[in-house]
Amino acid sequence: MSDSQLHSETPIETQRRWNIAMKLEVIVIPVSDVDRAKRFYGGLGWRLDADLVKGDAFRVVQFTPPGSLCSIIFGTGITSAVPGSVQGLHLVVSDIAAARAELIGRGIQVSELFHDVGGVFHHAGQEGRLSGPDAARHSYASFASFNDPDGNGWLFQEVTVRLPGRVDEEDTTFTSSTELATALRRAAAAHGEHEKRIGQADANWPDWYAEYIVQEQAGKPLPS
Repeated sequence: MSDSQLHSETPIETQRRWNIAMKLEVIVIPVSDVDRAKRFYGGLGWRLDADLVKGDAFRVVQFTPPGSLCSIIFGTGITSAVPGSVQGLHLVVSDIAAARAELIGRGIQVSELFHDVGGVFHHAGQEGRLSGPDAARHSYASFASFNDPDGNGWLFQEVTVRLPGRVDEEDTTFTSSTELATALRRAAAAHGEHEKRIGQADANWPDWYAEYIVQEQAGKPLPS
């Protein structure tokens, strides 16, 4: 399936919507040395939410990435998974070069930027990687990777525009001022083209900006 096909197809509608929200909030990461893992994830600048100990058999440490609604936990007595066995954990960012530079500045070893031979579909491991970000900087198509000390694998993925149906209009949110500023810049550029088409300044630009940003996040047709 090509990238153009992926973006043109409509999402599959579920037969019936759930009336109760189910929010993914925690992912378990298997580690061999809890204190070492705590130093690593703290060094990423992630928020330490908890470090709870109950005797020698149980300990749980929780961190949350900046702007994330989902946290990670690791510790003692919480999983039988092999340390380092979790791979392909995605961290979605609006500017992948800036995110990579931030981690490098914190002393973390991060891969070069890369894109995938399959477009937005990323293959596990090194197979299919092409050096550099996606040439057209398509949303979902540029990556960088890093590992924790046990080898659990993380991926940065640059997402600037969501696929159709991915976000409900009423759920439009921004997790940082940087993310909102980036969306405003895209709206400003599009609005400039809009004013050229109508041949005059648009006094109703706040409403136009708002509609553009909401529709863009929801993956719906943009105002012209």
